[in-house]
Amino acid sequence: MAADAAVNFNFLHKTCKVVVLLCVLHIFVTLFFYMRSSDSSIAFVQNQQQNPRFFASNNRSSPSEQTAAVNGERASESRGDEERRAGGEEGQQSQAQAVVKESENKQQEPERKLGKCPETSPLLVGPLRVEFTHPSPTLELVKKENPNLSSGGRFKPPDCLALQKVALIIPFRKREEHLKYWLYYLHPILQRQQLDYGVYVINQDGDYTFNRAKLLNIGYTEALKDYDYECFVFSDVDLIPMDDRNTYKCFSQPRHLSVSMDKFGFRLPYNQYFGGVSSMSKEQFLKINGFPNNYWGWGGEDDDIYNRLASKGMSISRASGEIGKCRMIRHQRDQKNDDNPQRFDRIAHTRDTMHKDGINSLTYRVVKTERLELFTQITVDVGTPP
Repeated sequence: MAADAAVNFNFLHKTCKVVVLLCVLHIFVTLFFYMRSSDSSIAFVQNQQQNPRFFASNNRSSPSEQTAAVNGERASESRGDEERRAGGEEGQQSQAQAVVKESENKQQEPERKLGKCPETSPLLVGPLRVEFTHPSPTLELVKKENPNLSSGGRFKPPDCLALQKVALIIPFRKREEHLKYWLYYLHPILQRQQLDYGVYVINQDGDYTFNRAKLLNIGYTEALKDYDYECFVFSDVDLIPMDDRNTYKCFSQPRHLSVSMDKFGFRLPYNQYFGGVSSMSKEQFLKINGFPNNYWGWGGEDDDIYNRLASKGMSISRASGEIGKCRMIRHQRDQKNDDNPQRFDRIAHTRDTMHKDGINSLTYRVVKTERLELFTQITVDVGTPP
């Protein structure tokens, strides 16, 4: 019985040892799998905190390598931002340079060449209604209706090159109301005629006897100081054309423009008449030595000019009586412009005096020059009669 008890005890003792060993083994196995699961959880969390692209590519690098990779990507992104900013700045600089270059190219490009204006302007309307209402048009109204004028009463056609450069010369003294009418009617006419023109009002200073022809010589001289005019229209301030087809320009022969005045019943008073409004080219004007300077008072200078033209073999050209109609502003004879008692004697000796009395003997003094919006006014001292 004692032997059986010892055998059973030994068997039980061995069984307990095996059980204990299994328990220990189970504990170790449990701990092993627990630790492995913990490491996997840590790695999963780290991968979640990293860029999703690394997690998606099943990156198996160590945490330090992953950190370095993240830092490298950030550095790369920073460099990319800098490059983009630099690229943006370079783009802005390039754009600015392109604008400057385009501006320079435009400046270097030659202006668009205009063709010559036609011989007969397509803007003409023909007969005009000319009325001298009271009160006279204001200068403000004339300015408003002629916005394309430049300083000094200058104008150029915007769409073509004018065939002639024309200076309009007006002898003047104390005729402001008449000048308003002249500017009101003539500026639109001259622009429709597509002339490159300027208006010069030559105002005689002082109260001495009026000298129309000398003022015309002065206007010619002063206008050429401004511009290379080719044609000169000499116009009294009180004469208005009634048809814009009567072009205020120069022709192959000296031109009489005030052909048929209402003052004379719209007829030419005599065939040699060259008064009122006329035009001459620079060559024609110089050929006759300009106008005489010694006609003081009213009358005579027009006939003297006709004699000068005839002596040089030139003839007077005119438009038809219908196209050449014009109206005169009625007024009293100006003071200090009485009839010239010497005019008939001087006319008789034109051929003897024309080469020494004219543009080559002209003397005067400019008192004041005013560049106004509608005209250039030049006030001059013409001296006194001998």
